[in-house]
Amino acid sequence: MSIPCPTLRRDGDRVVILDQTRLPWQEVFVPLDSLSDAAAAIRDMQVRGAPLIGATAAFGIALALRDDASDAALQAADACLRATRPTAVNLHWALDRMQDALRALPAAARRAAAWNAAEAIRAGDAAANAAIGRHGLAVLQPLAAAATRPLQLMTHCNAGWLATCGHGTALAPIYAAHAAGLDLHVWVSETRPRNQGLLTAWELARAGVPHTLVADNAAGWLIAEGRVDAVITGADRIAANGDSANKVGTYLKALAARAHGVPFYIAAPRSTIDFGCPDGRAIPIEERSADEVRLIHGIADTAGGAPLCVRIAADATAACNPAFDVTPAALLDGIICEFGVFPATALAAVAQR
Repeated sequence: MSIPCPTLRRDGDRVVILDQTRLPWQEVFVPLDSLSDAAAAIRDMQVRGAPLIGATAAFGIALALRDDASDAALQAADACLRATRPTAVNLHWALDRMQDALRALPAAARRAAAWNAAEAIRAGDAAANAAIGRHGLAVLQPLAAAATRPLQLMTHCNAGWLATCGHGTALAPIYAAHAAGLDLHVWVSETRPRNQGLLTAWELARAGVPHTLVADNAAGWLIAEGRVDAVITGADRIAANGDSANKVGTYLKALAARAHGVPFYIAAPRSTIDFGCPDGRAIPIEERSADEVRLIHGIADTAGGAPLCVRIAADATAACNPAFDVTPAALLDGIICEFGVFPATALAAVAQR
């Protein structure tokens, strides 16, 4: 699948991103001119999705070293970016890669090397996601062959090309299946409170993939009614034992899928597997602002559609906003990565890749 508008690109000595806080209503590209711009883009979710967060952090290092490539500047930039979001391990993986590429170099050589290393991370992610699509297609083909209707898939959050540097993770097999001519339909969970499901619907509409947006709480009913053949989501961190952190609400879908015999897959690159994290209990879960629960953003239902922010709960209303939950490995039918499809409880085979 061709990528219609790249999520992240270099433009001389700066970086340009697609501002995902404006989607699906506006397609706006904004420049990142500094380390602080890159950190804010990650923290404020102008870029989101574990692989894209990692790539943006890598380019953030390159931006930071343009004028000062000293050891102190490198370490300060690394610390700044590591503090932006805690759950997505790709952030730390990419920063580790940048440190490995730059630490031993003299300061005079670091500027060019930083851009090259960041470009390599971006290109590597695109290639990994294309491979995830191929391996995921092999999972979907027998399901489609056995179906007497269009293959019914469900996903949660957004794990398409918007969340990566190309193709996507959970959506990569769907795009590959659509390109291969499989008759399919996707149930898109809205994914409150950030509503990233709207981004998935926007992506699928652009690609011509049949889909239906549903309220998060409709997922269990759809699965119980036999209207879902498989669930595929992405991940922000996979522990060594296969426990997987993804956008909050994923765990409930995995429980419903297991209760009704529906296969549930995680699609994520090798960089999302944290072999230093023993299990899901050790995965840090980001808690975001309570106002993300109390407020809803959209546009006016009038000509011109001006942006609106609507309050649905008073400031005094206590609100809890965990951004992720953890799905135990025992509920997963497999993890699809660039090296193939692996049982969630047997990831050791991936460790040496």
